[in-house]
Amino acid sequence: MVRFLIRIVVFIVSAALGLFITSLLIDGFEVNAGGFVVSVLVFAVLQSVLSPFLAKVAHRHARALLGGVGLISTFIALVVAHFFTDGLQINGLTAWIAATVVVWLVTALATWLLPFLFVKKKVDERRGNSKAT
Repeated sequence: MVRFLIRIVVFIVSAALGLFITSLLIDGFEVNAGGFVVSVLVFAVLQSVLSPFLAKVAHRHARALLGGVGLISTFIALVVAHFFTDGLQINGLTAWIAATVVVWLVTALATWLLPFLFVKKKVDERRGNSKAT
């Protein structure tokens, strides 16, 4: 159960980082403070559901697309978050393409690195507790 909760937190934090960093780097990609949390939650849920589903479909029907599953699921999650929340605005084809790549890259790196930070924190806490006893 703890592992599942950590995965949820990692997905949400990585989505928040991806959207926020992209808003800083890409012209035409704006995150509104009022709808940011909703946009992050919609994006994170869609991304976590779409990635495994699209990977399974690509594996069965179009193996050449397996490498692009992350980009495709990121694009779809951005489209849904853009059209169904007030927290995300993307204007222009260049912004859509660049945002898809940057959000995908940041979320991929974050979901890879954040678990190490959680584990390191827990290890440090346990070491601190064992020294105190």
